[in-house]
Amino acid sequence: MDRPAAAAAAAAAAGSEGGGGPGPGPAGGRRPPRGAGGPAVGSRQPSVETLDSPTGSHVEWCKQLIAATISSQISGSVTSENVSRDYKVFRRPDIRALRDGNKLAQMEEAPLFPGESIKATVKDVMYICPFVGAVTGTLTVTDFKLYFKSAERDPNFILDVPLGVISRVEKIGAQSHGDNSCGIEIVCKDMRNLRLAYKQEEQSKLGIFENLNKHAFPLSNGQTLFAFSYKEKFPVNGWKVYDPVSEYKRQGLPNESWKISKVNSNYELCDTYPAVIVVPTSVKDDDLSKVAAFRAKGRVPVLSWIHPESQATIIRCSQPLVGPNDKRCKEDEKYLQTIMDANAQSHKLIIFDARQNSVADTNKAKGGGYESESAYPNAELVFLEIHNIHVMRESLRKLKEIAYPSVDEARWLSNVDGTHWLEYIRTLLAGAVRIADKIESGKTSVVVHCSDGWDRTAQLTALAMLMLDSYYRTIKGFEALIEKEWISFGHRFALRVGHGNDNHADADRSPIFLQFIDCVWQMTRQFPSAFEFNELFLITILDHLYSCLFGTFLCNCEQQRFKEDVYTKTISLWSYVNSQLEEFSNPFFVNYENHVLYPVASLSHLELWVNYYVRWNPRMRPQENRQQKCKTTNRLRSQKSTEKEERLLQMTRGYKVKSNSKNHLEHVWLPRLTSGDAIPHCSGKSRRLLHPHLRDESAHPLARAPHSSNPR
Repeated sequence: MDRPAAAAAAAAAAGSEGGGGPGPGPAGGRRPPRGAGGPAVGSRQPSVETLDSPTGSHVEWCKQLIAATISSQISGSVTSENVSRDYKVFRRPDIRALRDGNKLAQMEEAPLFPGESIKATVKDVMYICPFVGAVTGTLTVTDFKLYFKSAERDPNFILDVPLGVISRVEKIGAQSHGDNSCGIEIVCKDMRNLRLAYKQEEQSKLGIFENLNKHAFPLSNGQTLFAFSYKEKFPVNGWKVYDPVSEYKRQGLPNESWKISKVNSNYELCDTYPAVIVVPTSVKDDDLSKVAAFRAKGRVPVLSWIHPESQATIIRCSQPLVGPNDKRCKEDEKYLQTIMDANAQSHKLIIFDARQNSVADTNKAKGGGYESESAYPNAELVFLEIHNIHVMRESLRKLKEIAYPSVDEARWLSNVDGTHWLEYIRTLLAGAVRIADKIESGKTSVVVHCSDGWDRTAQLTALAMLMLDSYYRTIKGFEALIEKEWISFGHRFALRVGHGNDNHADADRSPIFLQFIDCVWQMTRQFPSAFEFNELFLITILDHLYSCLFGTFLCNCEQQRFKEDVYTKTISLWSYVNSQLEEFSNPFFVNYENHVLYPVASLSHLELWVNYYVRWNPRMRPQENRQQKCKTTNRLRSQKSTEKEERLLQMTRGYKVKSNSKNHLEHVWLPRLTSGDAIPHCSGKSRRLLHPHLRDESAHPLARAPHSSNPR
C-alpha cells in the first residue's frame, strides 16, 4: 500500500455510504501508563430520513431484521423489500472519498499498512447499513482496522474503520428465535454505529466478536497500540515540527523579565508539565517549588505567549489550593505580582477562571479554590462559566442521537438546540475573545486556569493565541500550537479519548479537544482566508485523534511519552500531513500577518459542523467534492503564480546595470510597466484587528475575510 493511502482517514470525511472510514489516525503503541485522574430523536412518520421500526426502537428493528433475514439469506443479497423502506429511494453508494477506491475494490484481501497483519477473515457477513440496507460481503479484522467489502455490488461497497475509533462492541443476537444467527453492534467515537450479522457457527469457528474486542482494546488485553507497529516511511519527520526553545525564541524570549527554564527537566517540579517552561527571571527554584505545592497537581503559573509590543502575557496554571479555610501562600502571591510587574504598560492582572462560580466554590470546599482579591490585591478575578467535562460528554451524546443514523428534518434545529453543543462552543469562543482582547486592547497580562489546568485552560489559551498570533494560523504553526498547548502541557488524551481501553463508561472521557477543533472550524467560517489550512486538515486531525495509527495523541503527558518511547517508536501525524501539504492547504489563504482575529461569539454566527458530525449520513453530504475543489483551486493558483513569475523574469531580463565615467552604477529599466502589471508593495508592521462583519478593501480579492481598516 503506498504512503498516500494513509490519507484514507482524512479523505473518508465523506466516506462510503453508511461509513467508509478513515485510513490512518492518531497513534497508539506500547501500553502507556494509565494516569490517575438512546434512540435517535425523530419523527415516527415514515420518510426517507426515518429508520425507526413501527415501535419506534432502532435497536428492536435491527434485532427483528437479524431474526427475520439472517438464517435464510446470510449467503446472499437481501432485497429491499425485506430490509429497509429507504432502500428504493437511495442512490448507489458513493465511495469516491476513499483514497484509491478503485484499486481497493479490485483487491481480494484488505489493503494493509506496513506492519499491519490480518487476524480474522469471515465470508458471508451482513453489514446492516441504515441507508443502503443490508449488504453481504467479507469481513476482515486486522490489528488496526475492521474492513468489510461487499460480494455482489457494483461498485463495491467498502467499509474501512480503524479499530481505535471503536468505543464498545456488543452482541445482539436472535438466538431466542432458534435460527442460529448472531449479530454485533459497534459503537464508535466518531458519531456512528455499525451493525454486523453472521451465522453462529462462523462466530464459534473464527471468534469474530473476540477478535474485535481483543484488537479494538489492546491495552485492556495486555497488548500494545498499533502505532508502535506501524512502519510507514515519510520524507518529513513530524516530530521536529515543534521545538520549545525555538518557539519561545520566535516570541522574543528570553528577555529581561522572562527566562527559559529547565527546572522541570526531570519532571520533578510538575510531572504533567513539559521539561522546558518559561518563568519570571527573578524567581528562584526554591520559591517555584513552594508555588507548585500550592497549585493543584503542581501546575505552577508559566508563560504560554507574550505580546510582541506590549509584553502582556498569557499565563496558564491550575487552581490554587486555598481550601475552605482560605489558606494563603506568600510565594504564590509574590509570584503573580512579579508576573504583573513584568508588563510595564499595566498595573493590573486579570485572572480568568474557566469554571462556573458555583463549581469553583464547591472545589474550594474540597480543598481547591480560586484567588481572592484580598490575597491578590492587584488582580481581578473573572469566571467564564464554562461547564465541566461531564456536561460536555453528555452534550455530545445527545448530538450523536440526533445526527445518526436518522435526521428529523422537521425538528432538526430544535433538536440541535436541545443538545446545547453550540451554546458550549459559543461560551468557549466568547471566553477566548475576552482573553485576547485584554491582551491586545487592554495591554494587560492574564492568568488562565480551571481546576487542573489541562482541559478548559488548554482550550482557552490555544484559541486566544490563535486569535492573536498569525503564525498559529499556518499549517505548521497550528501543528506547533497543538504540540505546545495541548500535548506538551499535559492534556490527558489517553483518558479523555480512551485509546485502546474497553471501559466505555469511564467518567474521564470527554470531547474537550474536539470542542477546540470545532471552535477553530467556526473561526475558519468567519475568516475563510485567514487560515492556511482547510477543513480536511481539521477532520484529519480528529480522525487521527482516535485511530491509533500515529503517536501524536498518545499518553497523557510528555513524561509518559518519553517513558513509552513514543517519539522514537511511533510516527507523528505531522509526518503524514507535511508530506502532502497540498491536500490540506486553503487556496484562499492570505497571510494576515500582525492581524488579530475577533470572531463573533454569538449563536447567530455559529453553525453545526455538518461535514464532521453528520458526515456518515449520505443525505447530509454536500453535492460537490470540496476536497477536489480545493485541490483544483490550489493547482490553478499555483499555475497563475508560475505565470506571474515568468512574466517578472522576462521583465527583469531588460534590467541592466551600467557604469558611468565616475564608476557609479546606474540602474536602467528598459520595459515599461503596463496598467495590468502588479507592483509589489510592503504592508506596515502595525497590528490590526479583524472583525468578520467589517470589510477591508485591501484584502485579497479571494479572501472574503472582512476586517477592520483601523491600524493598531
